[in-house]
Amino acid sequence: MLVYILLIAIAFIVFATSKLKLHPFIALLIAAYGIAVSVGMGYTQIATTITKGFGNILAYIGIVIVLGTIIGVILEKSGAAIKMADVILKIVGKKRPVLAMSIIGYIVSIPVFCDSGFVILNALKRSLVRQLKVSGVAMSVALATGLFATHTLVPPTPGPIAAAGNLMVDNLGLVIIFGILISIITMLAGYFWAIYSGKIYTNGEDSLVDLEKDSEVIEKYGELPSAFKAFAPIFIPILLIATASIVKLLFTNINDNILYKLFVFLGNPSNALFIGLLFAMTLLPKFDEERLSGWIGEGIKNAGEILIITGAGGALGLVLKESGIGAYLGDSLKTLSLGIFVPFIISAALKSAQGSSTTALVVTSSTILPLLASLGLDSEMGKVLTVMAIGAGAMTVSHANDSFFWVVSRFSQMDVATAYKSFTMATLIQGLVTILIVYILATILL
Repeated sequence: MLVYILLIAIAFIVFATSKLKLHPFIALLIAAYGIAVSVGMGYTQIATTITKGFGNILAYIGIVIVLGTIIGVILEKSGAAIKMADVILKIVGKKRPVLAMSIIGYIVSIPVFCDSGFVILNALKRSLVRQLKVSGVAMSVALATGLFATHTLVPPTPGPIAAAGNLMVDNLGLVIIFGILISIITMLAGYFWAIYSGKIYTNGEDSLVDLEKDSEVIEKYGELPSAFKAFAPIFIPILLIATASIVKLLFTNINDNILYKLFVFLGNPSNALFIGLLFAMTLLPKFDEERLSGWIGEGIKNAGEILIITGAGGALGLVLKESGIGAYLGDSLKTLSLGIFVPFIISAALKSAQGSSTTALVVTSSTILPLLASLGLDSEMGKVLTVMAIGAGAMTVSHANDSFFWVVSRFSQMDVATAYKSFTMATLIQGLVTILIVYILATILL
């Protein structure tokens, strides 16, 4: 009966969000209440458990999500994303434009959402297509898959941060390190498929590009910031968090040392992202109401939806834990020896059914938390690899119910059939390659 209750709850979340178009926050909350009532949880305990689960996850990761989203908006509006793309193009060279496009997407999507990243960089991509006589399909798929790789795997992108929070990962730096290493392979899988797609599919090769118009779009940012100013808000927080993680792993015996304390303080995710925000503030062309209130306010509004979905996911996770469903289901799955594939399968099913990668990351991590011990994934490394497995599922696959699918197809002038054969297939390959890498790491490290 416990298993039936969980399956009905998951089915309801998928149906409500994909067919009824109910907001995930309400769907998750209804599921949490439904499970709590179904298992006979005491009436005083229900509200306490739900509010505690909601509050705990926001206390852990809320500030990080808000700061990361604000940084993303500033990078988007200040032209820093275009500057980063320009720097990468110079390093990689125009002889390898498809690879350059993959790397540009890979880096930009760490702070900037996929959809926004593609829209920002589309004018640059289209100009390169015309100037270098390269396949528009290849360039579009390369950019989209590069964006997707870090979107689901690398903090401070909100989805992976929320998943790490739901799974109670103590060392966010390890999630960043493994996310970067694994997502490089994910990006390359998308890149090689993009090269293949460019040779096979010709629809939507940006034949209608207006080069002069695209130049105007790029030039609207005015004078672009320096390379250091553009990259600093992303890489300095990542460097601080990763350094603190390494210091804590290697020097636990000198934790009273002042340098140890300094690295740990600076590498705390909230502190590191706040420092990143200070660097992002140097990108503001003016310190006026439009930037200080408008841009930052937009970042806060964008973070709001992610926060409430994450909080509702935390509520559902604690209800599952307190109800005993997790322990029972974990024992049942243990006999199947699925291990790291369980979070991948759940996440992929949710992603394919309702379209949102962030929702798939939040719901799956909430659901899988009580199963970690039974699946042999309750160590710190096990939790980190579980985040990676959920991220792999959250990119499998992007199709018509995903807003990113329509952004890619419409801005690339692809018809739906070509978008399915090129971009949707690319996300399937990325997801399968990623979970294969995660499985290999799990067999070695766990």
